Amino acid sequence: MTDTSKSFDYIIVGAGSAGCVLAERLSSVSENRVLLIEAGGEDKSPFISMPLGIGKTLFNPDLCWYYPTEPEPGNAGQPRIFMRGKVLGGSSSVNGMIYCRGQPEDYNDWEAQGCVGWNWHTMRDAFRAIEDHELGDDGNRGVGGPLHISIRADRTPLSEAILNAAEALGTPRRDDINQPQQEGIGYSAVTMRKGRRISSADAFLRPARWRPNLAVVTNTSVEQLLIEGGRVVGVSGRGPHGPVRYRAGQETILSCGAIESPKLLMNSGIGPSEHLQELGINVVVDLPGVGRNLREHKTLGFQYRLKKRDYSINHQVRGWRVPINLLRYKLRSDGPLASTYDLTAFIKTRPGIAQPDAQLLFWNLTINKDNPSEVESHPGLLAMGYPLRTSSEGSVRLRSADPADKPIIKTNFLDTEYDQSVMLGIFHYVRRLFDQKKLASFVDLETYPGESVFDDNSILDAARRDVTCQHAVGTCRMGNGKLSVLDSSLRVRGVQGLRVVDLAALPSQVSGNTNGPVMAFAWRASELILRENKSSSKRGGEGR
Repeated sequence: MTDTSKSFDYIIVGAGSAGCVLAERLSSVSENRVLLIEAGGEDKSPFISMPLGIGKTLFNPDLCWYYPTEPEPGNAGQPRIFMRGKVLGGSSSVNGMIYCRGQPEDYNDWEAQGCVGWNWHTMRDAFRAIEDHELGDDGNRGVGGPLHISIRADRTPLSEAILNAAEALGTPRRDDINQPQQEGIGYSAVTMRKGRRISSADAFLRPARWRPNLAVVTNTSVEQLLIEGGRVVGVSGRGPHGPVRYRAGQETILSCGAIESPKLLMNSGIGPSEHLQELGINVVVDLPGVGRNLREHKTLGFQYRLKKRDYSINHQVRGWRVPINLLRYKLRSDGPLASTYDLTAFIKTRPGIAQPDAQLLFWNLTINKDNPSEVESHPGLLAMGYPLRTSSEGSVRLRSADPADKPIIKTNFLDTEYDQSVMLGIFHYVRRLFDQKKLASFVDLETYPGESVFDDNSILDAARRDVTCQHAVGTCRMGNGKLSVLDSSLRVRGVQGLRVVDLAALPSQVSGNTNGPVMAFAWRASELILRENKSSSKRGGEGR
């Protein structure tokens, strides 16, 4: 066992979207000694910065974790795979780069659930602080922050036709899809700068790594929390050269995500007592809510065959054109390899509701359904939709007491009438959209799910057979209910010196992609941590 002689004030477990933000903010105070631990390696792969490199990174076990879910009715009896980044930057280094804020109501609802200090006004300030938005400061957007936000620049006849067709259905066109009034469709906001991905590691961690008070350890898996006298005093695990142990004088912060954070808590004896006892794990704190409240965006995808090759980039990323476009990207950082989802829409699937209840994404690229790592040979367009605030609840449980074992993940997709209703609404909206005459000259036919899918049962069956968005949240929820794991300062109940700052802490979903919200969440969390510990130090100094 390697027991480091140097201790730290803060240990952050997980260098993903949230962990990189925390490392930068906590180490910005020179007196704080900060350790950031990442189970994956350095983000050196050239495919990470290349947007369309996602086709390589997502299928690389050196860069991603793969968590199988249980076979359930909600996924047509077939396990699905939750993919998570295993590299500096975490999932922000391998995701689709879509930047969303969610609705103001999402955050006001958190405060209504007992999460004091997490309302929209506070979170808007956090978003503005992290953003460097190319559209400029309008009182809502932020500029000058570490995270560059750009708007997809590829205006094509097809994308304009989709925008016009949506407007004909009553969905307003937006220049900025992240305004507080969310309903609308527009070119996607993305975490990119000049054709290159900007991950959390790029935006937050890299500028801070020169600081002498910040240490970054990679290829190191944390397996247990060290708990002494009801206080977490550090972590133990396994590094490249064997067992390791690190100690924290102030706090240990879990930023491992909605799967690994509850798993690490339970492996350390913090969780549902009955479940832990069944596995022979000594119960330190009985917290029934650990691993509960799993929420995920369940998708329904459509693929369309287009009438002309140039409407799609499929042919540009196959065969002999690949090396040409690789050279183009290397020289200019543009072209088809700088591509991601072109359009984002937030829609209402039924009249009379106050806010959008579904999201759509459009991309002029399609994959082979039988081989997801392969692009289709004919020109295609992908349209993908999902309910924003699902009511179906899943869970994460330990499979055994062995920290190396993958957890048991149950999703319970489409388990409620509400989720089914929104999914049906998504389907009918997309069908109406592509029935518009404005798209007739572009679209040949719908290849998936196809014309045989049209009634409620076949629509829901198609959705159950489809993939997920990789947006899981909520498994260590904050709040003041009996199943809350964290208080409103993200401290784990029943133990000292421990917080969870990642998507697991969200009490409910945000209305959109989760990468932007979790970075703003971590920014806000760092403010709380620094303020609380500054006050604590001041009180301690006055008493000496």
